[in-house]
Amino acid sequence: MRIISGTARGRQLANFSATNIRPTPDRVREALFSILVSRLGSLNGLKVLELFAGSGAQSLEALSRGAKSAVLVDSSPQAIKLINENVKRCRFESQVRVLRQDVKTALQALKGESPFDLILLDPPYNQEHIPQSLEMIESLQLLSEDGIICAESAANEVLCDCGMLALTESRKYGTSTIHLFSWHGN
Repeated sequence: MRIISGTARGRQLANFSATNIRPTPDRVREALFSILVSRLGSLNGLKVLELFAGSGAQSLEALSRGAKSAVLVDSSPQAIKLINENVKRCRFESQVRVLRQDVKTALQALKGESPFDLILLDPPYNQEHIPQSLEMIESLQLLSEDGIICAESAANEVLCDCGMLALTESRKYGTSTIHLFSWHGN
């Protein structure tokens, strides 16, 4: 795995053997960021929140492309160790905050730091984490008015609107699907 574009382009991310971490493949991450840049114009100055962060590759890619800051959340000690190593490799220590917490606890704690412009979710597949997380994001109003939520699921998982969060696009990439959400009307 590597950073695809921006200031940390080409930087190799740490190898790992943990079976509970499933990183987004480079080609899917590249497609995702192409979509995000076409929708947002650029990532410059954005506040990013990554839930179920795993390796942290998605947030690090956003930072490399100009995002201002990122909060990465994961409950796994192996993931936290991997994230910290990758943050160091990319030299983004001053822009990143890593939280070793379950997502529900972290979302409650992050209410005072919101809103976030880009929220990334890549939870374990087929466990209903995405709808639960979307409900909390909506109720706590953690997404900025023009923000985007990107959720990665198994290709067979079906997602739909969640309250005022509208599913605006879904794209399949092999065994995964990328879903984009924003506030209704945006």
